[in-house]
Amino acid sequence: MNQLFDEALWEKEWKTRGDTMVNTMRKAGVDPAKSFDPKAQIFNEQSFNEEGRKRSARILNWIEGQGVQFKDATVLDVGAASGVFTVPFLERGARVTAIESSLPQVELLKENTAAFTEQMAAIIPEPFEDIDVRERGWTKAFDFVFASMCPVIVDWESVEKLLLSAKQYCYISMPVSIPESSLTRELWPVLTGQPFKSKPLEMGYLLHLLYLKGYSYESLITREEKETEMSHAEALQEMLKRLPKLGLPGDERNQGLIADYLKQAYPTGKVTVKQGGRFGKVLIRLDNERMYDRGEA
Repeated sequence: MNQLFDEALWEKEWKTRGDTMVNTMRKAGVDPAKSFDPKAQIFNEQSFNEEGRKRSARILNWIEGQGVQFKDATVLDVGAASGVFTVPFLERGARVTAIESSLPQVELLKENTAAFTEQMAAIIPEPFEDIDVRERGWTKAFDFVFASMCPVIVDWESVEKLLLSAKQYCYISMPVSIPESSLTRELWPVLTGQPFKSKPLEMGYLLHLLYLKGYSYESLITREEKETEMSHAEALQEMLKRLPKLGLPGDERNQGLIADYLKQAYPTGKVTVKQGGRFGKVLIRLDNERMYDRGEA
């Protein structure tokens, strides 16, 4: 029981854990700061198509439903990408400082915010990890600090850096579990002889440390999935790409097992796959720590 309430232990465990999202990317040879470089254009299109805009609006609506008002607010958008949230913040009347380290994303961010004045949108093309918040004069400088699915969140110290910049609210979203696929759930017992069990990620550390350290916050964990249709060959290649991340070899045995399963389970040659996972959001209240009451607003 004592360990459950030991802040230092939880901080150390998060910091030394080897299978965090960022460490997993690095083990795969991916630089987290540049992970979106090759797919910047595709990500930009997905961010601003009809489905992408609805997804952004749904998240911002949830935040506004907790009493956050963006009009005339100062916002720090950490890991802004091409502006998937920067642009909606601006459209809601906020003044945004957008930080993005991926140069292809920065160029798209400039294009997407060109309609707004420099006083409304400031772009910082640097890794947030390299920024000294105190030296920049950013201590409690922003009404709202926002970090959505951003690889800068690696331990409690990185969270404190975000909190130090925020005056009223800080929003953080992270994956709760590894990316999941219905195909993985189906094939795991075939490949390993064991039932599939989703692997949790470090969102649990964040929520528990916020609790232990006395912060006021709202949190939400949901499952988000999209459905796609693949051929046998596409489904086979999709699984072979996933195997190393699951700790399984893409050897001849596993290739054969996957191919045989697909033929038996999907005789028409069309494989319906649900892809997604569990995702968490937390809105931390730093100024007014009371529960928001719409009736008092």
